[in-house]
Amino acid sequence: WLDVDTYVVLGSWAAALRSAGGVLAATDAVLAGDLDSAFCLVRPPGHHSCPSRGMGFCLFNNVAIAAMHAMERRGLSRVAFVDFDVHHGNGTQDAFWAEPRVLYFSTHQFPFYPGTGNWDETGAGNTVNVPLPRGCGDIEYLAAYERVCAPALRRFRPELILVSAGFDAHFADPLALELVSTRGYYEIAKLLTSLADELCGGRIVFALEGGYDHTAISWSVHACFDALLGSDFTPDPLGDAPAVRGPDISALLERIRETHGLA
Repeated sequence: WLDVDTYVVLGSWAAALRSAGGVLAATDAVLAGDLDSAFCLVRPPGHHSCPSRGMGFCLFNNVAIAAMHAMERRGLSRVAFVDFDVHHGNGTQDAFWAEPRVLYFSTHQFPFYPGTGNWDETGAGNTVNVPLPRGCGDIEYLAAYERVCAPALRRFRPELILVSAGFDAHFADPLALELVSTRGYYEIAKLLTSLADELCGGRIVFALEGGYDHTAISWSVHACFDALLGSDFTPDPLGDAPAVRGPDISALLERIRETHGLA
């Protein structure tokens, strides 16, 4: 056991190498132009893994390793992370806290595991956290991506976007209290794909993170495939999120925009 959530068994080393290697291979293929974009169906996930230890089901930080590879081996000067897992990607934030070549953007339920990711955690100005209260759905999430993520990416102008794609903010997921639908994930992925087309020649790589309801995660991944392929949304059997009014996050978004000079 590495912590109360994370253990290793005989096959964990090989599985973790393949997970990190899969994201590396996809990143290389996108940078070489062999693929327009990629979605990596990898396990174990990675975004909680810190530079010195694994935690939160994560052994190696797959996207962090891919980013360092892109910068140190492939010569990129600006890489952006976008993390829509319901849990804050503390490991990715820690790894690049003072790295000016990196932008880290995250939406996540707060306060929630691992307890990090408040709006005032800004690193060297390169970390943009949107800590969302429980009960946020498609409207709130899309507002965060349109009002904070999009302008932050446009200002940073990355050469590659790496997405920590966790689907545990889905309303059917048993571990969290957000209300995103599969269509909501499609809209987020479509926006990110459009931003990649606008800013970095379409170079975007998704890596699977969390998700604990099999139906929700499989159809949400399918929705991201639709977005990456430029296809229409494929309706899923779970349908729309519960028809409840979400919290008002407008003041939070304005505070974050002001903090990062996006207003």
